[in-house]
Amino acid sequence: MKEQTIGFIGGGNMGRAIMTYLLKQEVYQPHQIMVYDSYTPVMDKLKESLHIKTTRLVNTLADSCDIIVLAVKPQVLPQVVEKIQPRIRPEQIVISIAAGISMKELTDLLGEDKKIVRVMSNTPAMVGAAMTGVVLNDNVTNEEGRMVLDIFKALGRAELIDEYLMDAVVGISGSSPAYVYMFINALAEGAVREGMSKNQAYIFAAQAVLGSAKMVLESGMHPGELIDMVTSPGGTTIEAIGVLEHNAFSATVIDAVHAAAEKNRQMAEK
Repeated sequence: MKEQTIGFIGGGNMGRAIMTYLLKQEVYQPHQIMVYDSYTPVMDKLKESLHIKTTRLVNTLADSCDIIVLAVKPQVLPQVVEKIQPRIRPEQIVISIAAGISMKELTDLLGEDKKIVRVMSNTPAMVGAAMTGVVLNDNVTNEEGRMVLDIFKALGRAELIDEYLMDAVVGISGSSPAYVYMFINALAEGAVREGMSKNQAYIFAAQAVLGSAKMVLESGMHPGELIDMVTSPGGTTIEAIGVLEHNAFSATVIDAVHAAAEKNRQMAEK
């Protein structure tokens, strides 16, 4: 049986993260991964660090790989697809990780007979803790869908979703690491105000956020229940929650998720 191969067009942060964790989780071996990037030093660095195959011709990658990952910026993707489209075979799977490029646009570029996957991951993929939303078109079989999920589960967690939810995915996980970093930074600044060193404050704040997230994922409890576990009548936590809600903390976060989702909708409509 022929070994499956996967090729990456683009070797930037997300592409490199996916390749790294596919190798780390032993989903693929180095000889099964190929990368093409228009910037040769990027490919040379990936070949040196990951021992994967590289090619200076994007058409060679399109001809050689069973799965092709379009890991390029949205504004570049149409030009890249135009080059490889005549060489894409119906049995190949094409995965796009570009934000704001809809399944319809991908289908118009690649053809209605092609197996197409649209993905939205996030930057914690770089530490194996990504949250990834995956959309499959009707040409992708159930078995192939499971295989695609396995690729992105190597980076953290991955879920199949309907495409209409992709804007929500952008708001809740694609963009949200930035909101969380803001929260961690604000927590740390608060502790610095109380006399803690900045370096130590970042450790305390980041670990508190990490532990709280694990509680949500692993306990199966509603966040409201977990809030109650921390909150004692007349205690410190309810005092802090009162300040947060007085300043519209929950409403502001909800509005931020909506703003990111709305921006993604606007990008897709262009």
